[in-house]
Amino acid sequence: MVLDKFDNALLKLLQKNCLTPIRELADTVHLSMASVQRRIQKLRENRYILENVAVLNSEKMNQVITVIVEVRIKQTHMTDLEVLKESFSGPEVQQCYYVTGDADFMLVLLVPNMSHLQRICDKFFHNNENIQWFKTTVVLERVKATLNVPIA
Repeated sequence: MVLDKFDNALLKLLQKNCLTPIRELADTVHLSMASVQRRIQKLRENRYILENVAVLNSEKMNQVITVIVEVRIKQTHMTDLEVLKESFSGPEVQQCYYVTGDADFMLVLLVPNMSHLQRICDKFFHNNENIQWFKTTVVLERVKATLNVPIA
């Protein structure tokens, strides 16, 4: 599937609000409602649109501390990596990246308090023999956070 200007316009609008009514999308991009519905369906089928989600206010959900964790592991065999990737998929882990550089993984955690963070560090890092070292950084202020993908 090759994206055209209408597809790009729809993707931009849907990234802002995936609940925008079809009629409003159609008016904005100057297409019929049926055409917009077909295009959105094709975008889903071709996995340009992966999910429709609600972005929650972490503070109202009592997840007030954001922590960035760098993790260096001892063994990088595929089976070891898969086990770690699975262990890093818990609900506190908002994002997890397998990266290059000094660390092997970068995680973004959301926790309600420091004692909860301590329990997570014990569970994920201290009690895992494959963890060589880890470093936590507590976020003082979220300057920008988005799920948007830049669209030309």
